[in-house]
Amino acid sequence: MNKNRKSIALLLAATMLVVLALSGCSGGKSAGNALSEGNGGSTNSGGKAETVTITHYTIDSEDRTFVEKLIPDFEKLHPNIKVKVEKAPYEQFDSKLQTLIAGGKSPDVTSHWGYGGFAEYYNKGMLFDMTDLMKEDGFKAEDYSIPENLMGIYKVKDHTYGIPVNMYVTLMLYNKDMFDAAKLTYPTSDYEDKSWTFEKMVDEAKQMTLVSDDIAKTQYGVDFTWSERDMRPLYFGAEPYSEDTWTNGGVPSETYFDSPEVIAAYNKLFDLVFKDKVSPSSEWSKSVAGQNGDPFVAGKIGMSIGGSWNLAGANDFPFKIGVAAVPWGGNEKVRSTLYVDPLLILKDSKHPKEAFEWIKYLITSEVQEKSIELSGGNPPVNTEAAEAYYKHFEGIDPQDIKNVYEGAVNYGFESYNHLITNYSQINDMFINELQPVETGHKTVEEVMATIQKKVTEIIQR
Repeated sequence: MNKNRKSIALLLAATMLVVLALSGCSGGKSAGNALSEGNGGSTNSGGKAETVTITHYTIDSEDRTFVEKLIPDFEKLHPNIKVKVEKAPYEQFDSKLQTLIAGGKSPDVTSHWGYGGFAEYYNKGMLFDMTDLMKEDGFKAEDYSIPENLMGIYKVKDHTYGIPVNMYVTLMLYNKDMFDAAKLTYPTSDYEDKSWTFEKMVDEAKQMTLVSDDIAKTQYGVDFTWSERDMRPLYFGAEPYSEDTWTNGGVPSETYFDSPEVIAAYNKLFDLVFKDKVSPSSEWSKSVAGQNGDPFVAGKIGMSIGGSWNLAGANDFPFKIGVAAVPWGGNEKVRSTLYVDPLLILKDSKHPKEAFEWIKYLITSEVQEKSIELSGGNPPVNTEAAEAYYKHFEGIDPQDIKNVYEGAVNYGFESYNHLITNYSQINDMFINELQPVETGHKTVEEVMATIQKKVTEIIQR
């Protein structure tokens, strides 16, 4: 994911396919059973259940506001809880949230659907600790078909602050027409096939690349936009942040952006554009597809590595596409970025118990599966509901999709933008400082000392 993934998803008007079929997960609780375990609302001194209203705060787009269609059934099951949806445009999501909290009108349930991420919210003291509520409820992730390793993403020092609801992964889309024209075998969807390497990808990309003075004839073999800019060295096994970052709320004690390993990783990526010449420059991509467009959709790219939201609208692409594994890049443990969206209860919520009932409802198998259609394709974290995704895209082998998502989970690491504090500032800095490298006006070596200094300053704030 680059940080613009939500914007891209909105522009394409659908969200992607996700799935995590890990073996051994039990079937999710039904919506009715999940809700019947709650208290049905607060109780007044006379013993009568009091009706309360909770607010679900989200982005003002159809792939998020569809939750309004789920409210009537929820309220029938829980007549003492009313749900109101509050909306904001993506660009205003974080600022409006801060305004609501400052004005004493904090929403009850939300997610990191804006520029900020989980770690940023946590370090600002915005989140409610769900640990005691979950113990009191007897909540178990397996009852909702949620893999335990995904639950661990939103724990800090054994305290839980979020429950996963949706998940995107990194994958490769490929243009079958371009592969056929080059007489190349389609890439594998099997993450265990170690013959599918970064080097082999580059070799095949060269066979599909055609650069011409006529822009209409130019095409490139690969567009490699794996993850956020600061996270990309991880694909090659270079760690830009210290290990303690992931256990102390997203505040690294050290960063290594000026290390030889990290610099070498960035050079390998920029070599795709300037040395191997198999990837498009940012200027070419804009000229072909517009400011926020995707040249792969325009039929000008053989292989595209990015977030699974890039599948949006795949049924309408004017060419045949396939889904493949991200090739081996040198990191034995990580080949995919996970983008797990959690449901969060805000610290200033006046009704955390009722908010928790709403969250449990949204992660049941039947509601997650219903949400696929209502949202236009949001990716369920529930492995039982995920089965509905395998057959969602025309012309793509469901088994390939299953292989890719299972492999992505096994070799995945959560996106840095969710895990590192002050990330919106870090993201803006990286965009600005790497721009002259992306346009070929500076080298990686020339900018990394500045990036290292600025990352340190932002984190220390």
